[in-house]
Order: sequence, then C-alpha cells, then structure tokens
Amino acid sequence: MEFKKNSDKGFIFYTIPSFEDTGLVKHCFTSRLNADYDGTLNAFDLNPKKINESEQVISNYKKLSSTLNIPFDSFTLSDQVHGDRVHIVTKADKGKGLSKKSYIKNADSLITNEKNIALTTFYADCVPIYILDPLNKAIGLAHAGWKGTVKKIGAKTLNKMTYQFGTNPADCLVAIGPSIGPCCFEVGFEVAEIFIKNFTDSLSHITKQENHKYLVDLWSINKKEFVKLGVPDKNISVSSLCTLCNKEVFFSYRGEHGDTGRMAAVLMLT
Repeated sequence: MEFKKNSDKGFIFYTIPSFEDTGLVKHCFTSRLNADYDGTLNAFDLNPKKINESEQVISNYKKLSSTLNIPFDSFTLSDQVHGDRVHIVTKADKGKGLSKKSYIKNADSLITNEKNIALTTFYADCVPIYILDPLNKAIGLAHAGWKGTVKKIGAKTLNKMTYQFGTNPADCLVAIGPSIGPCCFEVGFEVAEIFIKNFTDSLSHITKQENHKYLVDLWSINKKEFVKLGVPDKNISVSSLCTLCNKEVFFSYRGEHGDTGRMAAVLMLT
C-alpha cells in the first residue's frame, strides 16, 4: 500500500492509510514543500541541528504542530548517529530536542506505549520505518540509513517492542517511507560487500551496474527482515517515492551534495 499525499494550506505531507484506519495514531512524513515560502532550498526544513539558530525551523515545527493537531511540546527528538540503539521513550523524555534543549542521546530508534508523545526522526534519503502494534497500543519509529539497515535496526526495534510491550509481530502494521530508492542508491564494491556478508539473500536486492557500481534496494531488504520476524506481507506498506528522483519534493542528501534540509517522520499514540 502506498503512502497518501495530503495538502494543508500549501504544506505537502504524506500519511499511511493502514495506520489512519486504526484511529490510534497521528503521524506523517513531511516534504520540503510549503506554499507559505518562496521555494528556496530549505523551504520546510525540520533539521534539529538548526533549531537554536533558525527561527524559520521553529516556525516550521509550529506549522507542523497546527497541521497535525499535535501540541508543540509533544515532539520528542533524538540525536541520530546511524547506529542501532533503541530508546524506550517515557513521559520524562517528552519534548526533548525541541521544547526541552537536551536530545535523547545516541538513538536512531524510538519506541513507546505512552500516549501524546510524538516520536520524531529525521531524513534526507535514509529510510523511515514506522511500526504500530494496535493490540498493545505501542509504536516504534526507526531511522534506517544503509548502516542502520545493515545493523537491522528495524528488526531490533520490533524485537524491543516484543520484549518491552508484549508485541506480536503478526499483529503489527509496518510502513517503509519515502527514501532513496533501488533506482538511485548506488554504492561501490566495498559497501555492496558489507550487504553481501550480512544478508544471505542479498544478491536478490543488489544489481551490478556496467560502471562496476552496485544498486542496493534498501526498501526490499528492510521489508524482508520484518517478514522473517512474522509480520504479514499484507501488513507492510512500502512507499515507491524515491527522494533522489523527487528532490523537488523531498530533501536529498545525495541529490544536493549534502547541502540540504531534513524531513521528519512523526508518530504519536492518541
């Protein structure tokens, strides 16, 4: 199932129909597009590293708060390091990184069963992974770049939810959001070899190019890890939107040679 495009007063964002249907969460994946601005490079930048130096970034969060009807002090941010640490978010963490100055440290994955805490992670080509356990009313949000994918951060997030909240993978909804696609994630042999060593079926996700580079499908690799854990295929939504192909809609680190903003994935139990 695809992500759904939404527009609110010129602000474009994406939602997951299967998550919406549960009525249990508020969520989105943002774009760079916002008609309030003049179309400059960082039109709807949510980069947490710019919060203390840019009034525009704070203004963007306030608009996101209004659009999603999520209190500003509910957004809860972590200091992403392309690792695989899963942090259990409690009421004491609420607002960290935005209304509170200190981030959740060194965590690329956030899980909680607390209501009204908006888990928030950031992207500019990396893969956003959303997990919803509708029976135990628990959620997870993981930032999976290629390093996080190799470290199986998605699977580790779900396993942590099972340990902490009693989550059964068979009951879960999972969504893999807009990110660099198999059409564009080109790597050299040294990176391709890491995937080959870490995934027994990796050759089905890697295509060798005539230029001796390799295209890697992060979407299918991450999806397969969830299927192996027992999440039904029909419960997994995968966006077909490549952030590099659509860099007029999304920030793309590769497409803009590192000089770009950040989208946000947001997931909150209500």
